[in-house]
Amino acid sequence: MRNGLAMSGTWHWMLDRGLILVADDIEIILVSRNKVPGDVVDRLLRSDGKIWMPEDNTNWPHSANLAWHWESIFGQMAVEGPTPWE
Repeated sequence: MRNGLAMSGTWHWMLDRGLILVADDIEIILVSRNKVPGDVVDRLLRSDGKIWMPEDNTNWPHSANLAWHWESIFGQMAVEGPTPWE
């Protein structure tokens, strides 16, 4: 099962901590805005909130993996230690 997204270290850190999520439509990044400062979101996220995906959808992340992340990680974890934007 495919399970990949190319992302920067900051985005990876934020994804692992449940601060961001790739929406079901695999087009939009959702942000846990009560945990991520607005100015950080403005610097890291495109104004339309969308992500660039490969043209070939066989290279997109699998929906089951995105669903697991939504249910198990997004918004569940508290940020501990230094954050990449400090």
